[in-house]
Parts: sequence; structure tokens; C-alpha cells
Amino acid sequence: NALNEKFKEVFTTLFGNGKAELILTEDDILEAGIEIVAQPPGKKLKNLIALSGGEQALTTLSLLFAGFLVKPTPVCILDEVDAPLDESNTGRFIELLTEMSKNIQFIAITHNRITMEAADYIYGVTMEEPGTSKVVSMHMADIV
Repeated sequence: NALNEKFKEVFTTLFGNGKAELILTEDDILEAGIEIVAQPPGKKLKNLIALSGGEQALTTLSLLFAGFLVKPTPVCILDEVDAPLDESNTGRFIELLTEMSKNIQFIAITHNRITMEAADYIYGVTMEEPGTSKVVSMHMADIV
């Protein structure tokens, strides 16, 4: 129940509106699965599978972040979760990520310029010479 309530809150935050719910597929909690139902703003209520790629990503992130709000974790690694997001959805994702990073350390693997701009530190891998990788790091506060 706590996860479902936080999921509803985070979903509304990431989508700017809408509704979402977690539904147990069986009465016995130990045997039940979880059905994720989401209704992005201006759309009909749908199962997660029927949503677009960006909507699926935001819904999944809503569930992940809701879980962190119920039971915090010290570190989270996100691997290109922002790839299917458009600019406005990326902005809401970054706002929530920034807020949650006060209590959780996030490592985000991304190619998204907007996500990179919100980072405190950036690490990149480059290949100046064929076959030789080089790690480059940057503290974003130094670039002002």
C-alpha cells in the first residue's frame, strides 16, 4: 500500500498530471504479481505494455523512485533511462532526480545533453588513438 501511494505521487510529478496504480493480481500477497496501470494526462487508462516508449520509461521510473521513497538506498545506477524521453519529460525527470539526489547518490549513464548538464560530475570515455581508451572527468561546478 505504501509503495502504491508513493507510486501515484511520483507518477503525477513525472507526468505533470495523470493517474497510476499498482494492482495485485491475486489476493494472496505471496503468490500475487503486480499489474501496473497508468493514465498519462489526456490519455485513456492503459496497461504498461500499451504505452509509448517514453511513457513506459517515465512510468517505470515512477515505480523505481517510489520504491526509494518507501525504502531508501544509498546508491542507484541508471543506464540510459532518459533515452526515450522528450525534452519536457527529461526536464521533469531531472528535477525529481536532483531532489532525490539529496539522499541518494545517482550514477547516470547517458548521452542526453540535458541530463549531463544537471550532473555534479561528468566522466567520459574517449578514444584518441585507435585501441586506446582514456577516461576524462569534469567537476561541473568548476565550469561557470
